Amino acid sequence: MIEFSAMFPVMVTENLGQVKSFYETIFGFKSVYYQEGFYLHLVSIESGVQLGFLVPNHPSQPEFLHRLMDPGGYVMSLEVTDAAKAYEQAKEFNMLISMSLKEEVWGQIHFMVEDPSGINIDIVQHQAIAE
Repeated sequence: MIEFSAMFPVMVTENLGQVKSFYETIFGFKSVYYQEGFYLHLVSIESGVQLGFLVPNHPSQPEFLHRLMDPGGYVMSLEVTDAAKAYEQAKEFNMLISMSLKEEVWGQIHFMVEDPSGINIDIVQHQAIAE
């Protein structure tokens, strides 16, 4: 078995500066590495969640990392304790809301927003299902 200490996605996008500002301002991530024109690594000090962002066509990277990520087939979920409160905050931040607040029969309350790269973020609260 290969043991690991962390897991994080690396998403290929052209908008490093906008992405950095978005995740720091809206979700409180901290930039632990940022080089414009190359790579951004963010960490949530509170939860330990990590996100990586890489620019396309960087000469140090293999060919398969040169293409922009297609955000249409990707959803990132962030779990919160109060989705309704987070939804009101998202509206206050004038975030691009791609799905309004919704309660699901399987025990989730959630909504989705779009980041500057077009990635949908599912802001989700899990609740007990009534039996």
